[in-house]
Amino acid sequence: MILSGKEIQNKLGQEIVIEPYNQKQLNPNSYNLTLHNELLVYVNPVLDMKQKNDVTSIIIPPEGLLLQPGILYLGRTVEYTATDKYVPMLEGRSSVGRLGLYIHVTAGFGDVGFCGFWTLEMHCIHPIRIYPGVEICQIFYHSIEGEYAKYSSGKYQNNQGVQASMLYKDFEK
Repeated sequence: MILSGKEIQNKLGQEIVIEPYNQKQLNPNSYNLTLHNELLVYVNPVLDMKQKNDVTSIIIPPEGLLLQPGILYLGRTVEYTATDKYVPMLEGRSSVGRLGLYIHVTAGFGDVGFCGFWTLEMHCIHPIRIYPGVEICQIFYHSIEGEYAKYSSGKYQNNQGVQASMLYKDFEK
């Protein structure tokens, strides 16, 4: 079952954390999250799953940044979120998708217990100008049934900024 917007608001500060929170970003069954001004892009044109891939940082200026097709841009939300009772899910906003900007390539599914900023895997199908602070995606919450273990991976929990892939750590096990 998906929580309604009113239920998300009722759970704030108890079972759901969204900081900063703005009432205007609350939807009937989700909450809009905004884009931070920092992006990362991979340096090398060929990426290797078994290695840490180098990235470079780009700051989105107030007048916007033109994204180009064929490049994966890693961004993050301004908002920090946390919950240890619900499954958080992230989706792009339809207005953003209708401009050909994909917000997450495959990673919109969160884990119960995740705490942190959401890394966004953004790419576009044609050039598009983006701006810091834009309501870029929406988070919604599913209830979970049965016993479960909270998210405990050390890779992405309690992150402080945009995070490139740490898949290479899985090969170290």
